[in-house]
Order: sequence, then C-alpha cells, then structure tokens
Amino acid sequence: MINFEGNKEMLQTSLNKNSTHSSLIDLLNNNAKKHPHKIAFKYLIGEEDEIFLSYKQLVVDSKRIAAYLQNKGFPGKQALIMYPPGVEYVKAFLGCLYAGVIAVPVYPPTLSRNMDRIKSILVDASTNIIFTTSQLHSKIVKHFSEETASMDIKWICIDELILPQADQWTLPNVNGESIAFLQYTSGSTSQPKGVMVTHQNILYNEEMIKKAFNNNENTIVLGWLPLYHDMGLIGNVLQPLFLGGTSILMSPMDFLQKPLRWLQAISKYKATVSGAPNFAYELCVKKITDEQKTLIDLSSWKVAYNGAEPVRYETLKKFAEAFKNCGFKEESFYPCYGMAEATLFISGGESNKKPIIKHFDSQALRDNKVQETSESNKSTALVSCGTTYLEQDIKIVNPNTYHICSENEIGEIWVNGVNVAKGYFGTGDNASFSGLISNESADKYLKTGDLGFINNGQLYITGRLKDVIILRGKNYYPQDIELTTEKAHIGIRNGCSASFSITEENEEKLVIVAEVERAYRPRESSHQNEKSDANNVLTRIRQKVMEEHGIQPYCICLIKTGTIPKTSSGKIQRNACKQEFLNNELVIWHIDKKE
Repeated sequence: MINFEGNKEMLQTSLNKNSTHSSLIDLLNNNAKKHPHKIAFKYLIGEEDEIFLSYKQLVVDSKRIAAYLQNKGFPGKQALIMYPPGVEYVKAFLGCLYAGVIAVPVYPPTLSRNMDRIKSILVDASTNIIFTTSQLHSKIVKHFSEETASMDIKWICIDELILPQADQWTLPNVNGESIAFLQYTSGSTSQPKGVMVTHQNILYNEEMIKKAFNNNENTIVLGWLPLYHDMGLIGNVLQPLFLGGTSILMSPMDFLQKPLRWLQAISKYKATVSGAPNFAYELCVKKITDEQKTLIDLSSWKVAYNGAEPVRYETLKKFAEAFKNCGFKEESFYPCYGMAEATLFISGGESNKKPIIKHFDSQALRDNKVQETSESNKSTALVSCGTTYLEQDIKIVNPNTYHICSENEIGEIWVNGVNVAKGYFGTGDNASFSGLISNESADKYLKTGDLGFINNGQLYITGRLKDVIILRGKNYYPQDIELTTEKAHIGIRNGCSASFSITEENEEKLVIVAEVERAYRPRESSHQNEKSDANNVLTRIRQKVMEEHGIQPYCICLIKTGTIPKTSSGKIQRNACKQEFLNNELVIWHIDKKE
C-alpha cells in the first residue's frame, strides 16, 4: 500500500471540506432516510420492460446480503462479483460494502481467454470466493472446473439463499481509509492489476464529478456501460447514489445490438447525463437512420461525456451534425480523462460549453513539442480534456528526468489528490504511485503512463507512454495511425486496428493490423477478385499513412472480423496484437509486406 505521507494532512483537510460522510455506508444510509421512496435504479430490459428499486428497498436488500456475509465470516476478505448487468449486480456490490467485504467486480467468462483473466484475478486478489446468480453459475461452472480445480472455489448464489433480515446487519469497522473494492485494470498495455479503491477515494472523486458535471439530486443518469468497468460503476451507479439522484441502466449488449436503444432511452426518460467511449458515438452515427431520428428527442441531454479512449474531433463533429435536429446541442459534449488508479475522473471541461478543439503542428508533436497552428494537412486536431477539479493537482513531467516540462513540451501526466488510490493489490508494482518530481516537494504523484501537455490551462492527451512508436528518432502515436487506417477505406472496421513497431534488420519498422468489415469481404467471388479487392484496401492504407504521417509501413495485415485482441472493456491490446503477429497467430485474410 502507498501512503501519501508528504501531503496526508492536506488530503484529509480537503476531504473533510468536501464531504460530510465518513464512508459510502454512511452516505447511502443518509440518502435512504432522506429519499426512502425515490427510485434509485431502473433497469431496462429490451425496449419495454423495467425493474424499479427505491432507495429504501436498495438499502434493505443490501443489508440482508451483508448480514449473510457477516454471519459467514467474510468481512475483510476479497470476493469476486460475477453478475450479469442489472439491479442484482448493484445489490451484491453494495452488500459487500455494507458487510466490510472487499468487492472485486469482474466480467463473467464467455470465452477461454476471458477465463485466463478471471484465473489471474483470483490468484492476484488472493480469494476463492465468487458471488453470482444460480443461472449464471450453471452456465460457467464448467469453465472453472477445468481451469481452477485446485483453487476450491466457494460459490455464493445469493438468489438461492434464505437471507437474514436487515436488522441482523451490524455496522462494519470501516472508515475513509478502508478499501471498498478492487478495480482491476483493463490490461491494455500489461497484465490486469487490482487498484485498491478506498471509501475516501470514492467520496472525493464523486464530489469532483458532481462539480464538473454540475450535477444535483434531480440529475437523471442513464447508461449501458458494463458495471465491472470503472466508468459504469463509478459513473452510472455510485454517482447517482452520491447525489441522491436516479440511475437508469441497460445492458451493454442491448446497446451494441441496436445503438438506437441508447438514444431512445435518453429521449423517453429525459436523462440529463449519459456517456460512453468515443466508439459508441461513431456507432450511433453509422447505425441510426434518418427515419429513426424522427422518434428521438435529445433536448434533455445536458452532459454527453466522452472518455476511456481517444476523443476524436471528427466524431464530435459528425455526431453533433447527425443529431442536431433531434435537439442535441454541441455544448452538451463533455470530453474527459480518467483512469482506475485515480478512482475514475481526473479532468474535464466546463459543462454547457462547447468542447475546445485546437490544431497543432504534426511534425512538432513527433518531436515532443507543442506548436499551435491553423488547420491543414500538416496539423493534428486535438480535443481538450479540460482541467482539474477540487484540490487535485496535475503536472506534466519528463518521464526520464522527472523534471516538470515546459508548456510547449509533451510529457507524462502525473496526478496527486485524494482520489488517487492506495496502490495495487497483490503482486502489482506500486512504483507508479510514488512519483517524485525533481527539485520539488516530497508529495507523491501517480504516474499515469499517459502522455500529454497543458495549453492555456487545458489538458490534451497525445498517447500512452508504452505504446509510442519511435521511428528514426521521431515519436508517432498509434491511435493517430489507426485513425488514418480506418479512414483510408470503407472496408476497415472502426476501433478495430492496431499499429506498433517491430525490430527487423536492426531497425524499427511499422506494422499495421486491421479488421475488415464482414459485409465488405466477398463471399462468392473468384480468388483473383478477392485478391484484387484486398490489394485495393492495402494500397489505400499504405497511401494514406504515407500522406498523413510520412511513414512507409513495413507490413499491413488485414485480419478476420472479431479477432483483434481487446480488453474486456473493448480497448485494443497493441502489445498482445504484436505478440500474435510475431508468433504467426493472427487470423490473416491478406497481408502486404515490403521487404
């Protein structure tokens, strides 16, 4: 565990100033007394059915689960929460909080590679306890019998139990410093690590979100993001509970199968806050027809947050144009930045103001320099991720010297604040939580691993430190090359490409891997026609990458739909993709390699 010894007094003073609650338990009990009959959650099933849960019923049900866990001697232990999306997930998570059990939200395994992640989390979290439903247990237990036979898994199917009454619950010995849950990272650049998130971290970060979004108890939050993911859990579950507001939840699959459902739900329930990663806005533009748009009213949508992956200027522009006649306002867009190690939220703009977009010289960015310029084919458009909130501090630091960067220099983003978690549980390397700035105070900073800069007080993200491609002394950001790849040809799937470098003949060379749309690949054509179509795609990608980045790709692989390595939250795993390329494990449709 990491203690912020250098600024502990400041952190506690700041927490006391911005929160009147000692723990999430205290907060939830208070809101249940204040709004006993108010709807805390609605869960949407498809487009018609709803499940309601009041604040009073939520707390009663959570306390009953907690009383059972306390009777079984689980307080102080870690336990995986493996539930399908829905109100039962919320009750199981809060039941752990009320019992003093450290919850570990995870995604139920559906494929063998998901099982590898679950097994590594069980080992790292030092637990063999899994809370789930009887229905899900019957579906997934066979995976566990094969993979974790030696771990003696203890299955707790809450829906099969006769639970004690809520009055048998006893207040656990928890305070602000107590660990509330372990948020396992997505594993986009390394193995998943369990972030130790305390009650204090959550309360402070929720206050930051409240202030940034200008939320209150009348706020209606709506979302489909997975509840095992920090955006779904902190943003769509705990923020409404923090406010005493209402949360409307829906399944991620309901959105992915029919993106219209998301916007229809915002329209129907007059949601004021809802958001998602950039790809979701792209999907809405692509899948929702003009006829369907006539059935949508988005005028209630005040904060449309966009985070968890690069925020694209082109996406904001296309979405605002596509849905302006539905009442969507450009100033509702809210680009933001965050990560599990900081609980969730790190920075964001001002609500009810248009996003700040600026153009910077592309060549200067490759040289780690910041040079603002006008829009041209030699510039890169970047969307501001806003500023810090409350007393959190953000610095841009040279990752090699640990000196603070100048304003026109790109560096690593470092963060210090009450929202920064204690560290990684188990085997995680906690050096990331112990950043010390050269010639500065003894305050410890979280080294985010993200690169960026501050321009006129606004934070801009340029990429991940571990993902940067260095070719002939120049820095290239993979997400920029991937965007060029996806725009090069209609046959390339959005959000399904990866770029990285490999060493070939003692020189770093660029490799691009991209999925091809199912509808684009010819099904009944001659081999020659298929090859001709593939060559057209490959030529367009090579041409556009040369034009926009001045790089000659060494190798371009077109691969089967749905096979590019991604995390459980949908982020591209570039390093895993690189390893599959090197091991000849990619499911390749066509390949073009320049010898």
